[in-house]
Amino acid sequence: MLDKLEMFIAVAKEGHFGRAALSIGITQPSLSAGIKQLEEQLGVQLIFRGSRYGGLTPEGQAALVWARKIVGDARQLREEMRAKRHGLSGQVRIAAIPTALTWAARLCHRFTARHPNVRFTILSRTSVEILSMLDNLDIDAGISYLDNEPMGRVSTEPLYAERYMLVCGEGSRLAGRSSVGWEELAQERLCLLTPDMQNRRIINRNFAAVDVTPEPRIESNSTVVLMSTVESGDWVTVLPEDAARFHAVGKAVRLVPLSGSEPAHLVGLVAPWREPHTPVLQSLLREARKLAGTD
Repeated sequence: MLDKLEMFIAVAKEGHFGRAALSIGITQPSLSAGIKQLEEQLGVQLIFRGSRYGGLTPEGQAALVWARKIVGDARQLREEMRAKRHGLSGQVRIAAIPTALTWAARLCHRFTARHPNVRFTILSRTSVEILSMLDNLDIDAGISYLDNEPMGRVSTEPLYAERYMLVCGEGSRLAGRSSVGWEELAQERLCLLTPDMQNRRIINRNFAAVDVTPEPRIESNSTVVLMSTVESGDWVTVLPEDAARFHAVGKAVRLVPLSGSEPAHLVGLVAPWREPHTPVLQSLLREARKLAGTD
């Protein structure tokens, strides 16, 4: 039944039979047959369908919760048995908000130094996407905001508090300042992260607190694009301090603290709540605690 549950989770995630089949590497007829067999085994209809996918039935919604739990438990069992045989090993998938990718790299570097048989895949995603990917078992952990959106039932380890810096060119009128107020950016040529990013929503609130509505001429979901834009002309952007300092190395830009920001937001490692965690995730949470200097 386990393979049928994984098919069901894929269909619920994709909302489309063809894409779901492609995502798990089987043919659409095989997937449709698997879902039908699962419905027969459970004695309920899980999916509304005619000529195409029509959503989950009420029974399907309830079954999805169980499917995720059962598949998650099965994966945990495999991880624990593998750890007993070979020590910590396997593939760990992490998604991080763009401004925390440097922390994801540090965490994975430290972890693989201790456990060389563990491999990592690091993806850049929004905070909303990270929570969805955790629910759908698409990732094993995430690095995201811990105090700015409903997190649901998850395990967390704080890594750092996010503070903001103005990034401007060396020739900017603001480059030599010891600090800059948010209201002073109203007349600057702004390039910012896209509105779907939680970081951008925090930035917008800081602007709103001083009655400024930002009107960026360039938006991107990439901090690399923002930094390159600032370096290439008379532009400014706002980035968290750690990301700003990383990207500024070797570039003709200046970093200036922003005054009057709202309280710093916590960013940390997020993992599906489970007791106990798999040996790899348990060790990853412990490594995050050491990296943050709280252990």
